[in-house]
Amino acid sequence: MDKEDNHGKEPTYEILLKSIQFLVERAEKVNKENQQKFDQLSDRLQSIEASISKLSKFNVDARKSKDDARKEPITEKSFKLKHVFNVNRFMNGMHSFSESEDHFNVKWRMCVERRNNRLEFYVYCDPIAPPDQWSIRTRTECKLFGRYENDVSRSWENYYEKSGGLGIDFLTWEDMRKKYLVDGKLTVETKVTIVETTGWAKPKIRVFDESQKDVSDVILVASDTKFYVLKMFLSSQSSVFKALLLGSISESKQSEVKLDVSDPDDFHYFLEVLHGEPAIDDTNVEGVALLADMYDAPTVIRRCQEFLLEKSKKTVEKKREIANQYHLGKVEKTGKSGTTTHIRNHADLPEPTLSEMLMFIVVIMLIIWWKFG
Repeated sequence: MDKEDNHGKEPTYEILLKSIQFLVERAEKVNKENQQKFDQLSDRLQSIEASISKLSKFNVDARKSKDDARKEPITEKSFKLKHVFNVNRFMNGMHSFSESEDHFNVKWRMCVERRNNRLEFYVYCDPIAPPDQWSIRTRTECKLFGRYENDVSRSWENYYEKSGGLGIDFLTWEDMRKKYLVDGKLTVETKVTIVETTGWAKPKIRVFDESQKDVSDVILVASDTKFYVLKMFLSSQSSVFKALLLGSISESKQSEVKLDVSDPDDFHYFLEVLHGEPAIDDTNVEGVALLADMYDAPTVIRRCQEFLLEKSKKTVEKKREIANQYHLGKVEKTGKSGTTTHIRNHADLPEPTLSEMLMFIVVIMLIIWWKFG
């Protein structure tokens, strides 16, 4: 009877063997799937690590760029104009202008002209609300961009006593066409440095002339103009003056120190602001901001920020340009509607913190777990 009951049935050990084989195959399959998931997870972790590495490098580079910018302030009243002129169909006597730009309260623009089959180049100067008599002396450096990186430059000086354009005969039209014309267009970049100005001075609020000799202990000379001031006060307001007047360099021992300043009027306004006077307006804010950055004077930098925010009539674009060029940081204003107006230095963009980077990693891990877990 027992033999009949077991007839046609697999022995128990064979069933057990097949079960073991099934479990082994299943385990191998699961192990293979897990290995694939592990490899995918490993790849993603490596990708995250690479991203974090790039992010850290970006932060270091950003801080380095910001520090470098702070170490190398602009020390002269200069600016650049750049424009692409379409001169492909120019005949003799034809000319073209770039857009006008406001720099140091003067409108500037470039002009190219074809005259006697030669290229002539001009820089136009148009002061905003000029005095009756004025002059501006500039150093001009003009560069034409060549099609094969064979750029050509010319330098010269201009002396303006009235609104208009001054320039030079640059080169033959044929040479320009062969070497510098790209698709009928000519790319020009010009650096203008204001060397000297006259006639722009406004009434002074405070004097720093020889009448202050008895209450001063050093004379600062800016373009042949003497300023009688106190070393300790200037040093408390400026790290550059502290090093210059109280440090170990030779100038600190001198009773008269010559400064690399081209505009004595701007320096006078700078000193007035440093001494608490409301000397900033739209005619001098750019020059004062340049000196504030050059001499690392936080008080004057703050006054320039406040003026640009509260009183300046310049365009938002120009305010932003001044703030960025002279490292004024950001200026924020909250209006009645709750909106905020920003003038922000690109170097002052917030840097991701360690906690923010860790949160980024956690979010990525959760996404991976949700997708592959």
